[in-house]
Amino acid sequence: MNQYKNMITRQRKWMFYLLALFVLGWGFTPFPRIFLGLLLGTALSFYNLWLMQRKIDRFGQAIKDGGKAGGIGTFTRLASAALAVIIAMRYEEYFHLMGVILGLMTTYVVIMIDFAIFRKLDEQKEVR
Repeated sequence: MNQYKNMITRQRKWMFYLLALFVLGWGFTPFPRIFLGLLLGTALSFYNLWLMQRKIDRFGQAIKDGGKAGGIGTFTRLASAALAVIIAMRYEEYFHLMGVILGLMTTYVVIMIDFAIFRKLDEQKEVR
């Protein structure tokens, strides 16, 4: 379980770093719409990551305790993605729609990169 908690912490750190990078891009580049779109999408993506991690933790606890396991919140994550797209379409002058869509996918990219890096590190530890 400790490895799972470390993974959650790493993924949240990377999402915070990306959010900070997008804030800097919004403030200091000539492309504020793109970075604001990325910021909106990534912020809701980060919320979705937090929600998914919390639901998976509860799911695991329910299985361990022998209780009833609920869902993992797919509908809620889809609804927040739809909300981000609606906001971007309503306020086109502030948010770039493709930036929002790319931002919504950042959680999954962070999860895949985290898995690849730490899988490789685990393999290297096994060889030694």
